[in-house]
Amino acid sequence: MDSLYSLFCKTLAQSQPQKVVLALSGGVDSRVLLDLLSQYRRDTGSDCLAVHVHHGLSPNADSWAQQCQAWCQDAQIELVVERVELALIGRSIEESAREARYLALAKHIEVGDVLLTGQHCDDQLETFLLAVKRGSGPKGLSAMAQTMPFARGKIIRPLLTASRSDIECYANSKGLNWVEDESNQDTRFDRNFIRHQVAPVLQQRWPHFSKAVQRSSELCAEQEALLEELLSEKLQHALVADERLSIDALAAQSERVRGQLIRMWFARLGQKMPSRDHLNKIWSQVALARQDANPILNLSQGQIRRSGGDLYWLETVKDISTWQRDIGLEQIVELPEELGTLQLRASIFGQLSAAALSGGKLRVMFNPEGLSAHPSERGHSRKLKKLFQEYGVPSWQRRRLPILMCSERVVAIADLFVDQAFVGNDYQLVWLKPSE
Repeated sequence: MDSLYSLFCKTLAQSQPQKVVLALSGGVDSRVLLDLLSQYRRDTGSDCLAVHVHHGLSPNADSWAQQCQAWCQDAQIELVVERVELALIGRSIEESAREARYLALAKHIEVGDVLLTGQHCDDQLETFLLAVKRGSGPKGLSAMAQTMPFARGKIIRPLLTASRSDIECYANSKGLNWVEDESNQDTRFDRNFIRHQVAPVLQQRWPHFSKAVQRSSELCAEQEALLEELLSEKLQHALVADERLSIDALAAQSERVRGQLIRMWFARLGQKMPSRDHLNKIWSQVALARQDANPILNLSQGQIRRSGGDLYWLETVKDISTWQRDIGLEQIVELPEELGTLQLRASIFGQLSAAALSGGKLRVMFNPEGLSAHPSERGHSRKLKKLFQEYGVPSWQRRRLPILMCSERVVAIADLFVDQAFVGNDYQLVWLKPSE
C-alpha cells in the first residue's frame, strides 16, 4: 500500500504547492486522499486544508459533513464546509452540482496552491465513454488530465493512474471508513449506468481496458496540445481586444482551422466546448448574418453575438431595464448586477453644470426606450437608439450603460456623452466598474 503514498508524493512534488487543498466528499476516494494528505503533512510540514461541499441533495448530507469534520480533526487538518444552492434551470442535477462544487472550491485556491481531487483510472474510463456518447473530438476524449490550471492555482488528481480496487484495498488495510452516497447507485444518471452496467462487462472481457483508455486519453491530449501549439499564432491574430474574435480573420481560414480556432477561443474563455452543430450555427447564423441583423445564438451558459465585424461571448445576464435610483450630488450609488458605482463628483475638470443639475430631480436608470439626447459634440438631437448606433455601442450593452436623468431629460450616458443642455465644469459623472 506504500505505492499509493509514493504516487501521491511524486505527483505533488512536480507542482511544489504553497498550500494543498483537498476536495473532501467523504467517499472512499477522498477519504483515502485525506489519509495520504495527513501523512504528507506530517512528513513535509505543508500547509493543508480540506473543503467539504454540502449540496443538501441527500437527507444524509448533514451527517456526511459531521463525519468529515471528525476525520479532519483526527488528521489535524482544518476543514471548511461550503454550503451551496444549485441552479437547476435548464441543467441536469449532475451538471449543476459539479459547477457549484468547483465554484465553492475555487474560493480557497490562491496563487501557487493546488486542489486535490480523488478521480482514478476507473473514473477516467467513465469520463471517456461519456465523451464518446456525446460524439466528442480529441479534446473531449482527452478526458481528465492529471494536472491542469484551476482558479488561481492548479488541480491535481494524484490517484488518476490507480484503480478503484487499489484505493479500496488501501482503505481496508488502514481500517478507514467512509460514506456511501446513495445516489451513486441510481443508474438513471449516465455515469452510474456506465459504472454499474457497462464498465464491468468491458473489464471482464478485457481486464486492462481502463489502462488502454488511459493511454488513449493521453494520446488525445497530446494531439490536442500539438494542434493548439500549431494554431496559437493564428488565434492571436484573430483575437481582438476584450477577447473578441475577428470574423475577417476567421473567414481567411479553412473550415477545419476556423472550427478549431473557435474551440480554442471557447477554451480560453473557460466555456464548455461547442458541438459541431453549434460551430456551424456560430458561423452561418451569427458571423455570416446580414449586416443589418442582430444575430444571437443562445447556449447553455451564455450567448454568441456579433457587432462591428467581431464575435462576442456574453454571459447570461438579468434584465435591469426597470431598475432606477435617485442620486444626489457627491452621493455614491451602487449599480445592479455588479456593474459598479456611480457618483456625481465635484471637479474643476468636470463636464456637468451645477446650475443645470439643480433644475430637477436626479436619478439613474438603464432603459433608453423612447429617450432622446443632444450630445455636446453633435449638431442635433437624436433618439438614444440612433446615438448608440452612431457611437458603435453593441446592442446588448445599450441597456447596461447608466443613464443620468434630470426630471425627464437625459443628462448624460456614463462613459459616452453629456447632453448639450447640461454642459459645464462643476461636476463629473464617475462610473467606477468592479475591475477598476
